[in-house]
Amino acid sequence: MHHIELIFVKAWAEIRSEVSRAYIGFIWWFLEPLLYMGAFYVLFGIGLRQGGDDFLFFLLCGLVPWKWFSSTLNSGSRSIVANAGLINQVYLPKYVFPLIVVVINTFKFTLVFPVLLIILVMSGFELSHSWWSLLPVLVIQLLMVASCTCLLSCLVPYVPDLRYVIDNGMLLLMFLSGVFFSINEMAQEVRNILLFNPIALLLKCYREILLNGSMPNFNDLAYVIFISFLTGLSAFFLLKRIDRKVIKEL
Repeated sequence: MHHIELIFVKAWAEIRSEVSRAYIGFIWWFLEPLLYMGAFYVLFGIGLRQGGDDFLFFLLCGLVPWKWFSSTLNSGSRSIVANAGLINQVYLPKYVFPLIVVVINTFKFTLVFPVLLIILVMSGFELSHSWWSLLPVLVIQLLMVASCTCLLSCLVPYVPDLRYVIDNGMLLLMFLSGVFFSINEMAQEVRNILLFNPIALLLKCYREILLNGSMPNFNDLAYVIFISFLTGLSAFFLLKRIDRKVIKEL
């Protein structure tokens, strides 16, 4: 419980520090995904004329959850290395550092996501009973984000080049996750391959709920839970194994 409290206290301190360093403070958390959305909408929606009239909302429903996932993995994968100075001074369980990043980015997401819902409602999308199913989807994504972040954080100290693989891999994964296109419109052979990607399934679930007003495919969610559980289990054993050894690599 002491370490859990430490995670939240440290996360809150980092959030306050980040806000104080920027002239526009926390407003940047809202502007950043909007800038991403604007750039890609110009490219795909106007330049390439993809997606039809609702493409802007289709893009938003993909970019907002994707930003939560990608930002957390990018920062969290470096969290143990970034705290090398503290680790050399005092003992802390190594899972503390990636989970601090998870809490910070989840807090930012909880501020941005309601804005997305308000935009959709104001744009004419009906607030249906299926929106309650967003709760399990959000919890499942949190589980996946935390599991992947913890796993990568314990690998980077031993394989430093993995940082560059993650940077470029996240860009590739963004284009393979259906952020800019509907996987359902792809050929069957391609669709079957892309849907092995758990983040692609989550984005598909968000759009089914928010844009179509339908319930998500629970088989898809079960698959994401299974992958997240395996990833989290691997991260748990690796973090436990390196807990007092990783200091030699920093």
